[in-house]
Amino acid sequence: MVATFDELIERVKATIKETDSDAVRALQTSNDPTVIIDVREREEFVDGHIEGAEFIPRGQLDLKIETAVPKRDTPIVLYCAGGTRSALAARSLEELGYTDVKSMAGGFTAWKRSGYPVHIPKAMTSEQLTRYSRHLVIPEIGEKGQRKLIDAKVLLLGAGALGSPVAMYLTAAGVGTIGIIDSDVVDRSNLQRQILHTDEAVGTPKVESAKARMKALNPDVEIHTHQTWLSSENVLEIFEGYDVVVDGGDNFATRYLVNDACVRLGIPNVHGSVYRFEGQATSFVPHQGPCYRCLYPEPPPPELAPSCQEAGVLGVIPGVIGMLQAIEVIKLIVGIGEPLAGRLLTFDGLKTQFRELKLRRDPECALCGENAEWNGFIDYEVFCNVS
Repeated sequence: MVATFDELIERVKATIKETDSDAVRALQTSNDPTVIIDVREREEFVDGHIEGAEFIPRGQLDLKIETAVPKRDTPIVLYCAGGTRSALAARSLEELGYTDVKSMAGGFTAWKRSGYPVHIPKAMTSEQLTRYSRHLVIPEIGEKGQRKLIDAKVLLLGAGALGSPVAMYLTAAGVGTIGIIDSDVVDRSNLQRQILHTDEAVGTPKVESAKARMKALNPDVEIHTHQTWLSSENVLEIFEGYDVVVDGGDNFATRYLVNDACVRLGIPNVHGSVYRFEGQATSFVPHQGPCYRCLYPEPPPPELAPSCQEAGVLGVIPGVIGMLQAIEVIKLIVGIGEPLAGRLLTFDGLKTQFRELKLRRDPECALCGENAEWNGFIDYEVFCNVS
């Protein structure tokens, strides 16, 4: 006699481990390393899910589980709507060699009946699903990571050489809110490297030229412009509320100001600089590595820094460094990979060579050291490096 579907499911459940919504809630509110995976379809997931759950539909679980959970002894809890699909998925993972897999009995229905909190994410539109489709298929990003990008707020210091590639790629990536600080207007001499701007924009404020170009690329992104010179008087007000600051400044005074404000507010600072055929990038993440002052406690005297006009820069070098900065921002927002905190990546364009230098936090740093005291901002004389 052929078994019915219900009988088959009961047999599967008899061979796997099950847990209940109370136990899963206890895991969620502790520091337990268990990975919770929602195996329902996308439409069900966006209608509401358990906070922190990974989303991998059952039909894609076998293909994506190794990336999401590389260690086969990691504790895993699977859930669906009522417990059937998760039971089948649990058996599949056991067959793949995962040793600690459980299915949540009663599924998401039982979770809701227990009165436990339900996270309802901001649903992506059909246009967004199409626009970001190449992100959505990457397991490390997926819908969860893309929503983080959409919800993120990133501030760009400068709409010039470094700010141009960063602005274009973060706009294309779907960062929801991007702020731009720049007091300058577009000059024809900028166009050799500042790809945000066109010849028609010569004479117009850089922030307005940048906004028009970015909105043309992705109308969904909200652009906030600050056509002003960054100073100790306005820096905290402007930086407040942003998740990441990208330093594309062209002078030492501004770099110290950005660094000090980011440490003060606890905001990651993705730093980049260029000079002729060379460039460098790093991320200063407060309390996870050094700050700019750990490396350079005081700026060099002006006579040792070439002027913007004297130094020069190969136009494509800011493109290389700016793209590295954009990658850093995305990693920090989504929470993937290894940020450059504590590492300085240098690039030599003439040799086409990257080098990595280890950076260490200075325990005696006047700004972020163990005994540091906040004494306000220091207004240095402004002199250029290059942009």
